[in-house]
This record gives sequence, C-alpha cells and structure tokens, in this order.
Amino acid sequence: MRRLAAILLCTCALPAFATDTGDADAKARAYAAQALASWAADPAIIAAVREQNTRHTALTQADIDQLDQAWMAELGKSVQPTISSVLTIPPSDLLRAQVEASAGLMTEVFVMDSLGLNVAASAATSDYWQGDEAKFNETYPKGAGAIHVSDVEFDESAQIYQIQVSFSLTDPADGAVIGAVTVGLNAEQL
Repeated sequence: MRRLAAILLCTCALPAFATDTGDADAKARAYAAQALASWAADPAIIAAVREQNTRHTALTQADIDQLDQAWMAELGKSVQPTISSVLTIPPSDLLRAQVEASAGLMTEVFVMDSLGLNVAASAATSDYWQGDEAKFNETYPKGAGAIHVSDVEFDESAQIYQIQVSFSLTDPADGAVIGAVTVGLNAEQL
C-alpha cells in the first residue's frame, strides 16, 4: 500500500514540477526582456564591453586559458588581480546594485565580451571564461535577441533553486552584438 501511495505521489507531482519548470522558463525570459530594456544597455556597460573587445582582439586560445587559470587560482585568495580587474569597475557596481534592488530575485549577474570573458560581475564567478558554456554559445554567436535559459538547478551553497537566463548584448548605437549577459534568478521567487 505504501509503495502504491509513493508511486501515485510521484506521478502526480511530476506534471506539477514540469509546469513549474516551464513557468520558470517563461518568467526568466520575461525578466531578460525587462533587463534588456533597462539596465543591461547602460552606457557604462556598453562602453566597458566595447573597450574589452578592442583590448582582447589579439588573444589566442592559449591566452584565454591562461587568464582563466589565473582567475580560478585567485578564488579565495587575499590578492586577486585578475578578479579585481572585473569586480572593481563601475559597471560591476551597477550590477551589484541591480542584484541588491531585486530583493533576492537576482542571485548574480555578469557581462561577457565577444570571447566569453567576464567584463563586469556582481560577484566572482567560478571561472573567467564562459566561452565554452551554453550561456555564451547559445547567445552571442546566435546574434541579436538570442536568449538561453538553463534548467532549474539546486544551488547547494545558496540552498535555493536557481535558473540562469543569458542573452546577447547589443550596442544600442549600431545594433551590433558585442557580448552576452547572464542573470542568475531565484527560481522559487519567479
């Protein structure tokens, strides 16, 4: 009898979770549209991405890998020159303000250049190069208006269910795709 009850409970709960996941996806996409219409196109963010794209035009994959390794080696250390170069710029202050103003809805936000390297971030990410991940590969190379929504996943460190929505970033001046943005959202608040 207990086994039957457990099977029925699981069977009934699965459609509800699927609906909630679909609902979270739709809400995450709506949030991305709102972000694009407001803070993501802030002139300071656009200028920082443009400047980094220019500075990084000659980077090789070996250079990118070296920067990524330096970033990861600095995590948790008192001296973090690579990480600090991203977290201490005015666009990162703007991103932190967005996270704080969201009342717990946003868990993180970071902006990437045309190579998938972090330009600005609300907090340190686990790595510097996002170019090998769907958050970048499903947005920047796909062009203007591209959006990628991750699966809802449980974040052990934060003890919440999160979803990441990523979108290509265009320069409002000429419509050129210059990078990508990823926003982590508390799926329980969507």
